[in-house]
Amino acid sequence: MVTPWPSFDVERTSVRVVLMDVDGRILLFHTVDPHMPELGEWWELPGGGMDPGESYAQTAVREVFEETGIAIDLEQVAAPTWFRDSTYVRRHLRTWQHEVVVRVDVAASAPGIVRSGQTEQELQEYIGYRWWPIDELVDADDTRFFPGRLSQELPGFLAGSVIHEPFDHWN
Repeated sequence: MVTPWPSFDVERTSVRVVLMDVDGRILLFHTVDPHMPELGEWWELPGGGMDPGESYAQTAVREVFEETGIAIDLEQVAAPTWFRDSTYVRRHLRTWQHEVVVRVDVAASAPGIVRSGQTEQELQEYIGYRWWPIDELVDADDTRFFPGRLSQELPGFLAGSVIHEPFDHWN
C-alpha cells in the first residue's frame, strides 16, 4: 500500500456517525484544538477510533454513547456506505485516518447531550453541539466541517449512495 502522505504520527481506522433525530436534523460537535488555536473552529460528526476486535457497528454504538450519552442498539447502525481516507493534524500529531461513515436514526427530537462519558480530550475540544437542519448544513458554505466534504456528500449519503470520497488533506 502506498501512503498518500509522506509521514504521519498515527494511523487509525475510525467510524463517524450521521446521527439523525426524528425532525431530520444531524448532530455536530463544535470543535477546537486548545493546543493549536491557529486551526480555528469547526463542526464535526460524532465518532472515533475502532478498538481491536470491534465491528463498525460496535464502534458506532460505543462512540455515540461515550460522546453523547445516547444509547443506541447495534440494529440501529446502518451499514457503512461512505468510505474515506484523510490526514489531519491535531495536538501537533499528524494522523492518517481510514474512515467509514454510518447513519443512525434516533427516536427523539434533538436529544440533549450528556458529557460524562467523554474523554478528557473531548471535554477540552468539544465547545458545543448543535442539531443541524440538513438544508442549513448543506448551504453552510463558510462553515468548516470534519469530514471536510460533509456538506457536499451528505445529500447523496442520505439518499443511499455509496460514496468513495477522494483523499482528504484536511489540514
